[in-house]
Amino acid sequence: MRRRERESAQARLDDPESVTSNGNGGCCITVESPVNGEILTIHHESEAVVAAGTPLVEIGDPTELEVVAELLSADAVRVPSDADARIEGWGGPPLEARVRRIEPTGFTKVSALGIEEQRVRTILDLLAPPEDRPGLGHGYRVTARITIERHEDALLVPLGALFRQGADWAVFVAGAENKAALRTVEVGARDARNAVVLSGLSEGEQVIMHPSDRITEGVEITLR
Repeated sequence: MRRRERESAQARLDDPESVTSNGNGGCCITVESPVNGEILTIHHESEAVVAAGTPLVEIGDPTELEVVAELLSADAVRVPSDADARIEGWGGPPLEARVRRIEPTGFTKVSALGIEEQRVRTILDLLAPPEDRPGLGHGYRVTARITIERHEDALLVPLGALFRQGADWAVFVAGAENKAALRTVEVGARDARNAVVLSGLSEGEQVIMHPSDRITEGVEITLR
């Protein structure tokens, strides 16, 4: 750090007229990059007078990428440390990843519907080698699917079959003589399509999807 401060102080003392560039003399000061990599962004494309500390370019190594996912705070608190994840929607096959850090501070972000949401940045490391993700670069959009729970041999029910019955969850099943039967169920973990059934249903039972107000206990139904 002290060496960098000395170099910065020396640069402010240098007379541009006495600095040579490529041996041709006279016009420029060479600014060296602190790291190896590629130029990602050029902040100043044309010559101009800039103040000390002004960013000139962004430099990085495209092979050393990380994923930053802005999760809802209610979802972020459910993510365990070192959780497995899968990166999709980047233009290639799914990539394996792992959660490295969940930032302790959230921020407010306005959604596309104009709703203020509390978001938390979650950092994921890509486990796939660079050759498995050709073309993926800095600032690209991806979809991150993070595993927060894992259940083996779980009994699942589609979310479209569930509805509220007071304070409980319930479904209509195809009972005897093709009549609808109301069944109260206890559900556990859910994803975008299914919920884990803890009690109330047995494997192989048929449930009615998206039941309307015409479906009541004992009403006759037709399978289709």
